[in-house]
Amino acid sequence: MPSSTSDICLYFLALFLPPLSVFLKTGCNSDLIINIGLSILGWIPGVIHAWWIIGKHTTPA
Repeated sequence: MPSSTSDICLYFLALFLPPLSVFLKTGCNSDLIINIGLSILGWIPGVIHAWWIIGKHTTPA
């Protein structure tokens, strides 16, 4: 399934603010807490996790 335009924007946003992109994709849940922790540990783990979350979650049609 190809990425939508909003997903592409979220991928770009994840480069600068990974927790914000995860929040916009999934809301306030455990994925956000995990991403904040990974972002505190290092920028790259936070970005990788954010990209994984954006790719994993599909928007309802």
